Amino acid sequence: MKRRSILAFGAIASLLIGSIGYAGEQRILVQSTTSTQNSGLYDYLIPKFEEKTGMQVAVVAVGTGQAIKNAMNGDADVLLVHAMQSELDFVEQGFGVQRYDVMYNDFVLIGPRDDPAKVGKAQTVDAALSALQDTGQRFISRGDDSGTHKKELRLWKAANLEPAGQWYVETGSGMGATIRMAVEMNGYTLTDRATWIAFNAKEDHRILLSGQSELFNQYGVIAVNPDKHPHVNKTGSNAFIAWLLSSHGQQLIAEFKVQGQQLFFPNAHKTASN
Repeated sequence: MKRRSILAFGAIASLLIGSIGYAGEQRILVQSTTSTQNSGLYDYLIPKFEEKTGMQVAVVAVGTGQAIKNAMNGDADVLLVHAMQSELDFVEQGFGVQRYDVMYNDFVLIGPRDDPAKVGKAQTVDAALSALQDTGQRFISRGDDSGTHKKELRLWKAANLEPAGQWYVETGSGMGATIRMAVEMNGYTLTDRATWIAFNAKEDHRILLSGQSELFNQYGVIAVNPDKHPHVNKTGSNAFIAWLLSSHGQQLIAEFKVQGQQLFFPNAHKTASN
């Protein structure tokens, strides 16, 4: 979608925001990935939106795969996740109105400080994953169809590797629980940077690999299609998305920090996708 379409959407929905400022208790249900919740971003953003509009926002934070399923079932007004192909499929199948880029950060590979697999010496993601498989060092996977899990599987596939065996452990859990298991088992895992920064029990674990283009992590936001689910809060979803994409919303995202570090980088006005 071209930038003028984003600006047109923002202009229209800005009028909506102004007109519903005293609309009472309208509720917006957001199905979301966990990193935005666990990092504290919603605790920071949502009260500001609620104060401006009088609307109430409820967030269900689950893995991206589950969030998309919930939205497909009509259990959402807004979907905010980080698995672009799945998001595009959601819109293509008619469940979403349109997808917008909202912000990005990156994935990082973490592991013990002594790094027995020597992942920290790898120059590429492929080399790092090969080192893990070759040495049989414990790798903890979310295994839950989340955005992070989807990314991890794509990275193994791109490296022409098929992880299997006792060294590869699937938790079926969220990012926080998966990091905790990696720390407790002296293993490695892939995590989004925001969750890692906000995680308080790092022990001797640290980031060993980051910065590669393959580890880019884009977040998208989509209004659930009222043609599929007539009960959705169309006015509320449009207003919330417009606020996130507005200059003010984007500035707030940029200003959100944990331990002095910026966790998310707004890019709604740079690119967007149908």
